[in-house]
Amino acid sequence: MPRIIVLPHADLCPEGAVIDDAPAGQSICETLLAHDIEIEHACEMSCACTTCHVIVREGGDSLAEADELEEDMLDKAWGLEPQSRLSCQALVTDQDLVVEIPRYTINLAREHH
Repeated sequence: MPRIIVLPHADLCPEGAVIDDAPAGQSICETLLAHDIEIEHACEMSCACTTCHVIVREGGDSLAEADELEEDMLDKAWGLEPQSRLSCQALVTDQDLVVEIPRYTINLAREHH
């Protein structure tokens, strides 16, 4: 099984994390949540927000291309980079990944309260 290396994030995983058993076909978001990395996913993984935005630092070429809906949502993400993906849409394949969770997200649900 491929491995996902999560770079340190001050709030979600200060030490970083290594997930050795990331199931192919599962989204990066689902995999992180299954390993107690509480990445935000305000739209319940329906590609309707940007709170699960990640930057795939290594292995991104193994992921399917982002579709038009994901690209449109990513345009609204804080700290967008060429390797940015919505983790709910990026499905793990057979390649190892190195993932960075951005320091900030744009969480519309929180902003409107």
